[in-house]
Amino acid sequence: MMNKRERLEAAISGQRPDILPVAFWRHFPGDDQAPEDLAAATVAWQKRWDFDFVKVTPASNFQSRDLGLRDLWKGNEEGTRECVHRPIQATDDWRRLPILDAHAGALGDQLRCLARIVESLPGTPVIQTVFSPLAQAKHLAGDRHLVDMRQSPVDFRKGLESLTESTVAFVRAIRDTGAAGIFYAVQHPTARLVSQDEFREAGREYDLRVLDAARNLWLNVLHLHGEDIYFDLTNDYPVRVWNWHDRETPPSLQQGISKINGAACGGLSRDTVMHRGTPELVRAEVADAIAQTGGRRLIVGTGCVTMITTPEANIRAAAGAARGFAC
Repeated sequence: MMNKRERLEAAISGQRPDILPVAFWRHFPGDDQAPEDLAAATVAWQKRWDFDFVKVTPASNFQSRDLGLRDLWKGNEEGTRECVHRPIQATDDWRRLPILDAHAGALGDQLRCLARIVESLPGTPVIQTVFSPLAQAKHLAGDRHLVDMRQSPVDFRKGLESLTESTVAFVRAIRDTGAAGIFYAVQHPTARLVSQDEFREAGREYDLRVLDAARNLWLNVLHLHGEDIYFDLTNDYPVRVWNWHDRETPPSLQQGISKINGAACGGLSRDTVMHRGTPELVRAEVADAIAQTGGRRLIVGTGCVTMITTPEANIRAAAGAARGFAC
């Protein structure tokens, strides 16, 4: 039997792992408000399912809390929280964003949480969620971030610079925790939000700076959020695994793997199948993912976070179907 790193390395390189690697992750609303609670919930989740890597999933706005953002959980089935105060209220506010100390405040809490999880799960690769600077801009300003991007580009880019420097410092600090990599969440490479040129200028340019800070980590995963994505603008990012909503938007798993130098994590619809389907539907979708890829360069998972009310029977079915495939 391979260990988890060996299994993932084999999948990423297109070699034959002993069994298909599998990973699911979720939010822990309520438990994501204190580092020791999130660490305990994450470790318990992994001990329950023994996935091939652990993605640490704090509240989605954790990188913006020290900038004044406030949020509440109101029962969303994803486990995500709703913003009740955004600190960017005027164009000039972008210029006033400070560069954060990665070891203080909410960022420091998350580093302590991450270090505790790594220590508690020896032999399991652990990766930390990091949102792109442009995604953080959306968190801080809501819909007005796109207005400011287009109408006040100088002020907006000043804000992006500060967010990028804070994120780079946070990623460098992650390297010291023993984490295997980052889960880099990009929310804007989609025709539903920006043009390709806008993404190149306000997204890709800054993404590459953040990912450069993570270059010494071995399990960096890129998450492309949303539909109608600009996959070809991110397929050369310096990561090893790509994760996108492959059941909801092109490219398919088969098409996506042909465009990247690494593995895809996906194959399962998190809502219609994993959340609201049956174990039989789950197993059928895993079988289809294997048929698309031949069981190579595939990590079985969903295109985004698992819903917090997903039936355990469906998680068990997905993991069993993956692990039962004779590579």
